[in-house]
Amino acid sequence: MTGFDVTDDSTPGFDQFKDDLRKAERKVAGEIDPGARAVVVAVAVLVAAVSLALPHTGSVKGFDVLSYTAGAQEADVAITSRIFVYMVLIFGVLASTLALVTRRWVLAWVALCGCMVSVVAGMLAWWTRTTPGVNAPMGPDGKLLAPTGGIGIGLILGLVAMVVLSFHWARVVWSRNVYQLALEAQRREAAAAEEDRMRDLTQRRTDTDRSDTD
Repeated sequence: MTGFDVTDDSTPGFDQFKDDLRKAERKVAGEIDPGARAVVVAVAVLVAAVSLALPHTGSVKGFDVLSYTAGAQEADVAITSRIFVYMVLIFGVLASTLALVTRRWVLAWVALCGCMVSVVAGMLAWWTRTTPGVNAPMGPDGKLLAPTGGIGIGLILGLVAMVVLSFHWARVVWSRNVYQLALEAQRREAAAAEEDRMRDLTQRRTDTDRSDTD
């Protein structure tokens, strides 16, 4: 008996408590808190969904582009427009809704990446509706004609919604990344402090054993 008792913190109950804390910490780290941005994101998702029911070009609606109906074929809807409409549905509506409802950081990251790519696809879709293609008909003046129908309100609203979603998801994901970095730094500091404490207790116990031996 040394007269100096070091309390052992690694009891089963304490270990279980630490495991619960780690699980809760991981759960919080994997969630997002959009705050007031949730309203803006919800409105942008609604606008993206409505844009699919509005004319993409001429009288061809977004859903016609999705299913590539006979009207879409007659309007010479390019592959870029079809890709953009699909991405609006997948990332602007479905992924963004899931991320907003579940508040999972991974889904928010997926929605961000998809919406950013959708912006590029939307710009290409816009360009193809205003620029003559390779097989475009020639006008009376000898110049190639741009596709008929031009740019519809659905394409405009869809592109605006993707820009808004990209901006706000980027802010949400970035704030979560900062939080995770701070959490990891705090975890490292706590581990270092615990290691120093155990080293100090071990050294004090060793010194006590030596003094008892002498």
